[in-house]
Amino acid sequence: MSDPNAPTKPLGPLVDLDEWETAFEPAGHSGEPASAKTTFRDYRKNVRPGVREFYRLNHTHQTLDFVLAKKREYLPRKKRVMTVWEAMEFLNTLIDDSDPDTDLSQIEHLMQTAEAIRRAGHPRWFIVTGLIHDLGKVLCLFGEPQWAVVGDTFPVGCRYSDKIVFAEFFEANPDSSVPAYQTACGIYSEACGLGNVHLSWGHDEYLYHVVKDRLPEEALAMIRYHSFYAAHREGEYTHLMTGRDKALLEWVRKFNSFDLYSKGEDRPDVAALTPYYKDLVTEFFPQPLAW
Repeated sequence: MSDPNAPTKPLGPLVDLDEWETAFEPAGHSGEPASAKTTFRDYRKNVRPGVREFYRLNHTHQTLDFVLAKKREYLPRKKRVMTVWEAMEFLNTLIDDSDPDTDLSQIEHLMQTAEAIRRAGHPRWFIVTGLIHDLGKVLCLFGEPQWAVVGDTFPVGCRYSDKIVFAEFFEANPDSSVPAYQTACGIYSEACGLGNVHLSWGHDEYLYHVVKDRLPEEALAMIRYHSFYAAHREGEYTHLMTGRDKALLEWVRKFNSFDLYSKGEDRPDVAALTPYYKDLVTEFFPQPLAW
């Protein structure tokens, strides 16, 4: 499944787009499903050089002005019109043959996550969320650099939490020199709600806006905040949240246990699963979407 019109370009600091999540030596982990015996997010040791360079670029260039400019560019959603399945096939062109550790395609990872959710007995809206959650990575195929597509997300326009991965790289971010952006609330107000907070730009925020009229609130939170580890894993930025935000983050935590910890499982049989997932996609997304 390839798109002859898909641009080809080097992936950059990361060998593989998923490397930012799975780049570390496994360590003991608790609080996840029984099948999750290791964690892939031990940032304290054995980090690969490409991941460090990725976060240096990400933390240097993800300014408030950059985020607002990307929202102006992408939120009108005029890049392309595609069905969800067409977007999956388009995304599937984004695979790096030079990676010696994995040849798992993007569709395989999406089905891997969805299958883990389905086996756990969750409702169909939860399964389809697992299937589509990374489709915002088509930003790479629209020419965006990796650091503007993947990686842990964080608020811009307010003080950076020291719990954000590689927080030391924020010293090179121009916003670090803007006093108004370096208070606890910054340009926001206490309990303003996460929907009013600008997070660093990437595939999560982009896909949220593409599908926000088609899925339940819980699913949209999973999509929008699944890379916001400082909040749902470290408990940061609660002063900006409403009570509803805090409740929705529980759904994000539930989702992440399937997203991150399904990656070590056997690859899915795409051909056998395609009829089921095409029907599921049609149920929730019967019409093409503007991207």
